[in-house]
Amino acid sequence: MSRIVDARGLSCPQPVLITMKEIKKGELGEIIVLVDTDTSRENVRRAAKSQGWQVKNIDSEGAGSRITLAKG
Repeated sequence: MSRIVDARGLSCPQPVLITMKEIKKGELGEIIVLVDTDTSRENVRRAAKSQGWQVKNIDSEGAGSRITLAKG
């Protein structure tokens, strides 16, 4: 089951910090991160990759993006 991190309405570095908190739980599987700025999207993508997570997909969703991260 995917875990969802809703970081819409938050400015950097908050989306990255919340995503990293979820990553550090050490659970494998998928994390879906919802963001609403290009900067947040790119920063979350880079942070996840630096932790060994794969960016499976980035979809536009309304005024923001839905980032699907996977590991395991």
